[in-house]
Amino acid sequence: MKKILLTLSVVVIGVAAYLFYQDKSKTSIVDMDSNQTKVGFVYLTTPGDHGWTYAHELGKKMVEKHFGENVKISVVENVPEGPDATRVIRELAKQGNEIIFTTSFGYMDPTLKVAKEFPDIKFEHITGYKRSANVATGNIRFYEGRYIQGVVAGLMTKTNKIGYIGAYPIAEVIMGINAFAQGLKSVNKDASISVIWANTWYDPVKEADAAKVHIAEGADILAQHTDSPAMLQIAEKKGALGFGQSTDMSAFAPKAQLFASINNWGPYFIKKIEALRNSKWNTGDGPDHWAGNVWGGLDTDMLLISEFQNMPSDVADKAEKAVQDIKSGNLNIFAGPLVDNTGNEIIPAGKTLDDGALWGMNYYLQGVEGKIPG
Repeated sequence: MKKILLTLSVVVIGVAAYLFYQDKSKTSIVDMDSNQTKVGFVYLTTPGDHGWTYAHELGKKMVEKHFGENVKISVVENVPEGPDATRVIRELAKQGNEIIFTTSFGYMDPTLKVAKEFPDIKFEHITGYKRSANVATGNIRFYEGRYIQGVVAGLMTKTNKIGYIGAYPIAEVIMGINAFAQGLKSVNKDASISVIWANTWYDPVKEADAAKVHIAEGADILAQHTDSPAMLQIAEKKGALGFGQSTDMSAFAPKAQLFASINNWGPYFIKKIEALRNSKWNTGDGPDHWAGNVWGGLDTDMLLISEFQNMPSDVADKAEKAVQDIKSGNLNIFAGPLVDNTGNEIIPAGKTLDDGALWGMNYYLQGVEGKIPG
């Protein structure tokens, strides 16, 4: 009996060892032969058909089209900024994603935290400024589009009152407001900007309410650094005009949208994945625009301007000239003299704000009313 049991044990162990070997062998062959890169994305909301997350979804689709079966993409939607983001990013890392794009400012610290736990994985944080050996940052110079919005607003307004809806009082949003003011001032020194802070990236009800307040106070042109088309829809109902955000929103308010600043993330996603696949991914700044940390604008096509509409041809021509001047470098939006809205000189004539100074913006320039919330 003991001999029979011993024989059975040997057989079982042998079969298990064989299956284990076969399974391990198959896995190693797949890994060696595969040229597939696993890519993760973390989204703040569902993509829908407009705005910030939808723009990232369009970029992801460009990745799929460009790489085909050479990429395997995982996406997690509706991830709040904060502790839950840490959990989601960590799960994507555990799943073997080799590069993970975290697509909102509030994911900055969670991204850095998880990156320390997974030093061999590359992370790309969108709109942040904190970096590490395996965390790079990607951003668009949104403020360039807002300067052009200011030019159009200054030429189109009849009341000289512009209503602006801000998300959060952080440098990225403030530099957009100030760029808008620079564009406005370049064509209309009598117009001014009133800002209402929504303290959210996306809330159609809050955005609609803010738009109503602006219009009730006399604004006939509206701008936003929030994510829904609610502002434009209110503008159309009330006979005002405005600008789309992140994606073309003309379908939601065809009579109100003057143009939209479009976030074109696809080229950045593709270049960073290519860099990883070619063992050239890094976090340093080099002669190649796409190396390391990226902050691209109109000249890189990361920022696009939609068709000009609901405006006379001469206004469209002036707006297009501003686009070309920014692209060519002939126009520096934040060239001196720059004076804040309390009369303090920020920089004199002949000087310009560098990128570091832009990320330190905590003041309104002339043309913007009120104070930044503390």
